[in-house]
Amino acid sequence: MAFSKVKVLSTFLNWSLQSPKPHCLRFFSSFIQPQLQRVGFIGLGNMGSRMVNNLINAGYEVSVHDVNSDAIEKFSKKGIHARETPFEIAESSDVIVTMLPSSSSVLDVYTGPNGLLHGGTLLRPWLLIDSSTIDPQTSRRIAAIISKHTLKEKKGSLDVPMMLDAPVSGGVVGAEAGNLTFMVGGPEEAYLAAKPLFLAMGKHTIYCGGSGTGSAAKICNNLALAISMIGVSEAFALGQSLGITANTLTKIFNSSSARCWSSDSYNPVPGVMDGVPSSKNYDGGFSCKLMAKDLGLAAAAAEDMRLNCPWTRQALLTYSELCKAGHEAKDFSCVFRHYYSGHDENL
Repeated sequence: MAFSKVKVLSTFLNWSLQSPKPHCLRFFSSFIQPQLQRVGFIGLGNMGSRMVNNLINAGYEVSVHDVNSDAIEKFSKKGIHARETPFEIAESSDVIVTMLPSSSSVLDVYTGPNGLLHGGTLLRPWLLIDSSTIDPQTSRRIAAIISKHTLKEKKGSLDVPMMLDAPVSGGVVGAEAGNLTFMVGGPEEAYLAAKPLFLAMGKHTIYCGGSGTGSAAKICNNLALAISMIGVSEAFALGQSLGITANTLTKIFNSSSARCWSSDSYNPVPGVMDGVPSSKNYDGGFSCKLMAKDLGLAAAAAEDMRLNCPWTRQALLTYSELCKAGHEAKDFSCVFRHYYSGHDENL
């Protein structure tokens, strides 16, 4: 590359060390480093819209774009700058964050007509962060394309833009509360410099390695999540059939070896836990359609690696069947009600 990694790391660390502790960002926006101040955010769905709100509350200067005009309008009414194209976002931002539903959507936003890279080999933002859940190959492909660009204005000793794949875990509830976990792949120096930005939207950041490893970590995480939700739902359905209430089973699970996020933080049985999708008719949250998409990515990756992953295939089949049955927009925890015909706690 055309820059010294040691010099860049030193420059980025200086930016980061001069920043306040992450929890202070929400109250001392004047301490946000100029290199992170102007953030362009693309993708204002259930997750993205809440992540943007946290960035705004932290004091970042945010501009937004989405193909959904209604989503844009909600932020425009708050006085947030809206741009008509991804390229316009790029022209007015230091850092770009994308939160999109699929690999094809990410490719289109980055490389399509009026995309982020529409302006040729010169690029204004020094850092591009993709928080979408996509396949690792696409993440690496985009990172390779970006590495061939040059910055319009040097940032310290940096004259080449950098890319991070940084998908999140925590769902809509975590995005709302700013408790997301970021799994980050790409240059470690970029990760260190961007950490205050991540912690304005989340609670944890984990550096996974080179380009594509963040995306790989996320599909593995969602694979484990899908299987655990199916297992917990199946156990609740069986327990109810045997005469044990879901409240009793929840107490048992959460104080014994069955404890997991699907039982203690995102319980799939309506009436057991407040504030989760199961208490809202499974509306909002992380849809069955998206879970099926992520499981498809995991299944494809397993096939590429020639790994025998039978539970991946079974989980994909389960959520595909839920989608075909008309529940694709419901939260993935609806597997309890619509796949296992489990009963609400109060019935």
